[in-house]
Amino acid sequence: MEGYPHLIFRRHWEISTKVQYQLGECEAMSRIIANSPLRPKDRDTLLQLSLIKGAQATTAIEGNTLTQEEIERIYEGDRLPVSRQYQQIEVTNVIEAFNHLLKAVVREGQEWLITPDLVRDFHRRITQNLGEHIDGIPGKWREDRRQVGPYLAPEHRYVPELMQKLCDWLLIDFHYPREQDFSTAVIQAIVTHVYIEWIHPFADGNGRTGRLVEFFILLRKGLPSVVSHILSNFYNQTRTEYYRQLNNARKERDLTKFIAYAIQGFRDGLEENLEVIQDGQLKIFWRNHIFETFADFKYTKRSVFKRKRSLMLAAPLSRWFDMNEIAYANPETSKEYAVLAQATLKRDLDELVAMDLLIRKDGKYHTNTSRLLAYLPEKR
Repeated sequence: MEGYPHLIFRRHWEISTKVQYQLGECEAMSRIIANSPLRPKDRDTLLQLSLIKGAQATTAIEGNTLTQEEIERIYEGDRLPVSRQYQQIEVTNVIEAFNHLLKAVVREGQEWLITPDLVRDFHRRITQNLGEHIDGIPGKWREDRRQVGPYLAPEHRYVPELMQKLCDWLLIDFHYPREQDFSTAVIQAIVTHVYIEWIHPFADGNGRTGRLVEFFILLRKGLPSVVSHILSNFYNQTRTEYYRQLNNARKERDLTKFIAYAIQGFRDGLEENLEVIQDGQLKIFWRNHIFETFADFKYTKRSVFKRKRSLMLAAPLSRWFDMNEIAYANPETSKEYAVLAQATLKRDLDELVAMDLLIRKDGKYHTNTSRLLAYLPEKR
C-alpha cells in the first residue's frame, strides 16, 4: 500500500535516558498506589472520579461539551434535556465500557489478546445507541474513504488487513503476556492508540476506541483502577499538542516524540494522584492519632471530653485557621459552641495546644500533623 510509510508495524522510536527514568518513576508510583490501603468509601469515591474524568476527557476531545459536574449528575441517575441526550449516551457508553473492563480484567482476571474482533467490540460499546449521532455502524469497519483534517486515511478496503497486521505485531513484538514488563506495556498502549488513529478503521469513534484500547492494555498490566483516566485526561488537557504530536509523528515516521510527550503526562498524572491518595492516608492516620491521644486523656465530664474531641476532628489539616472558623466548621461543632461563651472556646483550644494536637501562632491555629513523622522510619 503506497502513500502510508508511517504504518511500519515495527519499532520506529527511540527511548531516551530521560524517558527510561520517567518510566521507572511511573512503575514505582503505580506500585505505591496499588498497594496503598484505602477505606472502601475513599476507594469507591476515587474510582468513581476516575471513571467520570476519563469519560469526560475522551469524549471532550471529540467535541462533547458536558462538564465533569454534569457527568457526575448523570452518574448519579439524572437525565439531560432531550436536545443533549446524545451527549449523555456518549459518556454513559464510555463509563459502561470502563466498568466492563474493570469487571473482566481486574475482578475476574481475564487476559484477552488484542484482536480485530476485540477492537470492534470496544467500538461497538462506545458508539451504541447513538443513532444518527454516530457516523457509521457500531462495531463495523468503515466502508468508505475518510479524511481527518489534513490526513487522508487508507482506503477502506485495506482496513481489515491493516488491523490484522497491527494485532499480529502487538502479539509478536511486545511479548505479552510472558515476558512483558511495565515499560513495554506502557509503550505498547501508547503505540496501539496511535496506530488505531492512523489506520482510522471506523467511520466515527476512532479516537475513543484507541484510547479505550490504551486503557485496556494498561489495566491488563496492573495499572490501578483509580488512576485509569490519566492519559485520556492528559490528552484532553493538552488537546492542541496532542493533535500536533500525532501529526508530526506521522510526517516524521517516528514515534519518539509522541511517546516522550505521553510518558511525561502519564508520570505527572500519577504523581498528582499519588499525592491525593497520600493526603487521604494522612487524614486517616491523623484521625486515629486524635482518638488515641484522647483515649489517654483524663476527664471528669464526658460531654466536655466529646466536645473537645469533635473540635479537634473538625480542624482542617493543611492551613491556618482562627477560633471562629474551627468552631463553626461543621454542624456538630456549630451547635455546641453557639450556646457557649467565647472564653470556653478559647479554653478548649488552649487545652488542645497543651495536648500537642494544635499549634498556635499570632492568634491562628494549625493542626500539629508533624507529630505523625514519629510513625515514619528514621532517615538521614
